[in-house]
Amino acid sequence: MKYVGLDGRVGDLTGVLDPTPYLERLPALGGQLPPGARAFATDPDHCDFSGRRCMKDLRPVEARRAGDAELEIRFGHNCWKHGEDLVVRYRGVSRFRADVLDAGALDADALDDAGAVVLDGFGAVVLDEILPHPGGCAHELACRPGTLLVVCRDLEAEWVAADCPEHRH
Repeated sequence: MKYVGLDGRVGDLTGVLDPTPYLERLPALGGQLPPGARAFATDPDHCDFSGRRCMKDLRPVEARRAGDAELEIRFGHNCWKHGEDLVVRYRGVSRFRADVLDAGALDADALDDAGAVVLDGFGAVVLDEILPHPGGCAHELACRPGTLLVVCRDLEAEWVAADCPEHRH
């Protein structure tokens, strides 16, 4: 992560999650992002911790090949916060890496014969960052206890209905 603070400080309090440095740069960075990534990154709820469409607290569930040089990652909702799951489709993928503490790393070659890998060891998303990258963008996500990185030409984020009997919104 280049800009988001995973160990920020507010007064005397340390260890604070702070997307502010990223959000301050986002207006300039957004103009350099491809259209789908720009729309997703600049959505007002994207980094709003109390927002129903915030990345924070979603759980990576599965990464799946969606075609030649395409990858789809499904994120499961958190019943107390989200009313929907999130599916992010990455087009023109040039790099995929998934690291889980104490379990090692996965890359695109780790996708099984069916073209999918279960991501249940990653825990909840803490923060994410979408940055311009030569030929597209890079989407990096910090999770508990791992990280995901996808470098691609562009991405499309779609919120989809979730079955959540505990959902109280």
